[in-house]
Amino acid sequence: MSFFKKLKEKITKQTDSVTEKFKDGLSKTRSNFSEKVNNLVARYRKVDEDFFEELEEILIQADVGFDTVMKLIDELKLEVKRRNIQDPAEVQSVISEKLVDIYNAGEELTSNLNLQTDELTVILFVGVNGVGKTTTIGKLGHKFKSEGKKVLMAAGDTFRAGAIEQLEVWGERVGVEVIKQAEGSDPAAVMFDAIQAAKARKADILLCDTAGRLQNKVNLMKELEKVKRVIEREVPGAPHEVLLVLDATTGQNALIQAKTFKEVTNVSGIVLSKLDGTAKGGIVLAIRNELKIPVKFVGLGEKMDDLQEFNAEQYVYGLFADQVEKSE
Repeated sequence: MSFFKKLKEKITKQTDSVTEKFKDGLSKTRSNFSEKVNNLVARYRKVDEDFFEELEEILIQADVGFDTVMKLIDELKLEVKRRNIQDPAEVQSVISEKLVDIYNAGEELTSNLNLQTDELTVILFVGVNGVGKTTTIGKLGHKFKSEGKKVLMAAGDTFRAGAIEQLEVWGERVGVEVIKQAEGSDPAAVMFDAIQAAKARKADILLCDTAGRLQNKVNLMKELEKVKRVIEREVPGAPHEVLLVLDATTGQNALIQAKTFKEVTNVSGIVLSKLDGTAKGGIVLAIRNELKIPVKFVGLGEKMDDLQEFNAEQYVYGLFADQVEKSE
């Protein structure tokens, strides 16, 4: 049984609405990537070195990342040899299989959030300005609230003009209280107030915004360390997640940002926003393979419920939906 058939069987057991969201959200990447792979397959009569060289170029253009592409091509060559594949059309199924393998390879990474049972969960959000951090916090607030959890938000980005108001707008929209201080105040003091409020209101989850300045790494490090110190002092073991929000449309630049934040704080997961807005969705694989950090959520549209938990099979289905649907 080809991997496409196996994938189709797996996907049909999952929620239809989620499958459609990944399919729609990855349509730009799919039309860019799949179209090129289809054209490549149509032009070659056999799987040779030239075929792999062109495939390598297609993968690099999709922002899969150089190191990841080299690893993928090596594994594909071995698999093609092992299965004695002659027909280029058969390689498509193997590519999709290896993409899932690469994402799931190595140390076990989970896309599940580290949510506490019967006590407060503190989630810290980091990322540069303009990546969709506040929107992500708002959408996650909506998700948790719709699951019956009591949620609070902390407006810890006290430096960017309008950041507090932006979070308040989201708070009103999703019906979640925002704990804030005046613009320019100490972010650590905001976190202290927010934790006291969360404890007093018996909240389940506290979502904490932070400033996104990267100009001075030392300042960023000091600020995040101070914020984390306050959180840890008030809630031992917290923050339970440090989620780095990256804009998928910035491609390799997102990878550079991720490396910088990984140096200054203990990032536990990635939220990849605006994945629906890029034709280079291969960045998901580059992040996973090069940084060893799990992608926990992906933004697949503008709607409130378009922030979806990441799933490697759904992602690969989104890349190869047309071929998967054709498989019998």
